[in-house]
Parts: sequence; structure tokens; C-alpha cells
Amino acid sequence: MIDREQVHKVALLARLELTPEEEEQFTTQLGSILEYIEQISELDVSNVPPTTRAIDVNNVTREDELKIYADREAILNSAPEQEGEFFKVPKILNAE
Repeated sequence: MIDREQVHKVALLARLELTPEEEEQFTTQLGSILEYIEQISELDVSNVPPTTRAIDVNNVTREDELKIYADREAILNSAPEQEGEFFKVPKILNAE
């Protein structure tokens, strides 16, 4: 299903340096994985609803509430740098 040349090509594209032994090992392992996927693709899942998780997961979050902090100066004074009433942070976007 997958041969050593394909593993070597993918390794080059991913910039991985594999030894010949690792290439052989990955060829065998990836072949097994692809065979298993082929087996799974034969299953009839037409009555199975699509899902992203096997179990339901709910985020436990609180509502965002705007609160005025009484001592704004204390927060600004604790910053490494400030400019007027704002925190001064390093520029991260290119000006171009």
C-alpha cells in the first residue's frame, strides 16, 4: 500500500532526517495504519450522526461581566512600560 520511496518523499517534505532503518520501520507502521483505515472505511455508518467527539462535552464558563477596577493607577504603575493611560507593548506587526 505504501512503499519506502513514498515514506522517503514525505520525510523530505516534512524536513525529517530518517535513517534507512527508520524509513523501513515507518513504511511498515504506516502500511498497517492505512490497512486499518481501509477496514474502517468498509463499515456502514449511514445511520450514525456526524460528531466531533465520542461523548458530549460542555464548557463550564461564566458570563463575561464588565467590572470597573477601582485602582487603575496601581495596574498601570505595575506595568514595565506605559504611555499615558495605556500599557506600552512591543510592536509585533511589520509597518509595511
